[in-house]
Amino acid sequence: MPAEVVETLSWGHAGLTAVLEIHPDRPVGLRELSAGPATGRGRVAPPVVEILIPGKGKARAAQRLTETAVGARLRYAGSERSAGGGWHELRVRLRDEASGLAAELTLRSPDGVAAVQASVRVTNTGEEPVLLLAVPSFAAAFLDRPADDLDVLHAASEWLGENRWTRRPLAEHLPDLDLSGHGQHGKSTFAVTSSGTWSSGEYVPMGGLTDRRTGHTWLWQIEHNGAWRWEVGDRVDGVCVALSGPTDLHHQWSERLGPGESFTTVPVAVAVSPDGIEGAAAALTAYRRALRRPHPDRATLPVVFNDYMNTLMGDPTTDKLLPLVDAAASAGAEVFCVDAGWYDDGGDWWDSVGEWQPSQTRFPRGLEEVLARIAGHGMTPGLWLEPEVVGVRSPMADKLPAEAFLQRGGVRVVEHGRYHLDLRHPAAVRHLDQVVDRLVEELGVGYLKLDYNIDPGAGTDRDATSVGAGLLAHNRAHLAWLEGVLDRHPHLVLENCGSGGMRVDYALLTRMQVQSTSDQQDFLRYPPIAVSAPLAMLPEQAANWAYPQPEMTDEEIAFTMCTGVLGRLYLSGNLHRMTPEQLALVRDGVRLHQGLRPDLLRAAPCWPLGLPGWDDPWLALGLRAGDTTHLGLWRRPGAAETTVLSLPHLSGRAVDVDVAFPATGGWTHTWDPRTAELTVTAAIPAPTARILHLRPH
Repeated sequence: MPAEVVETLSWGHAGLTAVLEIHPDRPVGLRELSAGPATGRGRVAPPVVEILIPGKGKARAAQRLTETAVGARLRYAGSERSAGGGWHELRVRLRDEASGLAAELTLRSPDGVAAVQASVRVTNTGEEPVLLLAVPSFAAAFLDRPADDLDVLHAASEWLGENRWTRRPLAEHLPDLDLSGHGQHGKSTFAVTSSGTWSSGEYVPMGGLTDRRTGHTWLWQIEHNGAWRWEVGDRVDGVCVALSGPTDLHHQWSERLGPGESFTTVPVAVAVSPDGIEGAAAALTAYRRALRRPHPDRATLPVVFNDYMNTLMGDPTTDKLLPLVDAAASAGAEVFCVDAGWYDDGGDWWDSVGEWQPSQTRFPRGLEEVLARIAGHGMTPGLWLEPEVVGVRSPMADKLPAEAFLQRGGVRVVEHGRYHLDLRHPAAVRHLDQVVDRLVEELGVGYLKLDYNIDPGAGTDRDATSVGAGLLAHNRAHLAWLEGVLDRHPHLVLENCGSGGMRVDYALLTRMQVQSTSDQQDFLRYPPIAVSAPLAMLPEQAANWAYPQPEMTDEEIAFTMCTGVLGRLYLSGNLHRMTPEQLALVRDGVRLHQGLRPDLLRAAPCWPLGLPGWDDPWLALGLRAGDTTHLGLWRRPGAAETTVLSLPHLSGRAVDVDVAFPATGGWTHTWDPRTAELTVTAAIPAPTARILHLRPH
């Protein structure tokens, strides 16, 4: 029989309640995490803090982050609550007398939002060093719901194919083993793991569980710009979840704690909703907005023109740029970013980057001429930069000490012709600070696209307990460097780009203002990336490329413009070669986006056709802002003329449906308030796309 609960600790606010169990002879467990008041449901909960060390190991043998021996022995040692700045915080202290380890679980939640951030601080209070092998940031159970009722969500991601979400029955991964008949928890897991520094290079650092019967949903994110893992396992009494940064088994991470030393895990967040995936996504969206660093860009969301995509492709010159600058300004751009190549004199710059001095051959009268032309149109000048790398042929490779680079076995790590700076070292930080300060203060740059095109692997063994610990320390030093840049230049806008969207995480996105969603050059393949992006990031941070070209038809121009309009519009294309009519169509799309920006800042996403599949013929993204739903629809070649969209939040209401862009015919629609379904027919040939506004009356 389960031990009797001696005490429950209830904490939260109007939007969220967490209930923890406190026993004299058991570890603290999270009994309930609810949107709003406590429901009273739940069973005996597993330990909310787990710690794996070699001298104690697992309480039960299994390939899991849970059921550790130390976790099973941790006992409640007190708690404190606080509130301020719109956030509520709970700190729960735990202690294991046998190992001498103390732990403090921190839960933080923005007022009124059904989401919580969790992290764990472990301190060695003993007299001997202790080696940590794994410390999850959050461990809990999806209680009162058998695995047979649950679907698990995760998203594969890669260069050109980011944010590919999958929803599958959890039972496909964790079959029914009749654990109750054995009286033991299971041993296997369904796990998603990422290594290295491309935090979304293989999978998005997110996941979720949803009850297909009731709609109750948990969504989580791991807020780390390095290695991570999450896992779901089966228990006799339900399903357990563990969210973690790097571990020994999966990432070559371990951390030695001397007496009195502490280690803090990477933060993670969990959103909860009784209203399905879209309800949990709305909670996570509100949490992300509360989490972000204040910045002037958050209120203005200027339209960015970048010369790279399907346009100059890393080969800028004064003669190529000046007509583009003029055309971008005419189209309504508010930032003009000169992308890769501005520092190159020789034409083969990949493995020579690192000094970041403007080219004299590309700009015979100086890069200043181009930047002045940008500023003269009232646009903010921007530059591309890949700060964390130094090419093997770069003069900086010899000017900086060897210790300023990531190393393995005393050798600098080389990846694709580049060394990788180790931002734990002051010389590396000093070099990057000098570069940024020069570009901002001497050239007047107000926007930096920070790209990242290599992954150095497991980490560095210089001055670290383990390779993974060296990488984690570098990851945290990278965040500190970004903070320092913005402290010195509070109006500088930073774009997070990692070969497109291969470094999408809310360690970086709390600090950087814009997120590149992809390097995808095919305008027909971009919509599923753009449609799924608001589940991985805020819609106002999702820089979706729109790259209209003069050789496109008007419908193709509208198609690619629609891809950018419902995110952070990221414009490119040879606008200077367009006819006046084509440029007017682009300008109409820009103006629509600019008019949507106040709603974009408060919108929550919905998916009237479900989360998109990579090859779906029809795609749809809705952004709900107050009573208005902004709806993007894309019909790709091969799709039927008609599709039916589900909009249950408008059920039973009369709705006005307006075609906002483009202002041409060929599309018809009917609304059924009884079924809350919008039937749309596009009678013109694909590809074709539209932005609709839906308003009840």
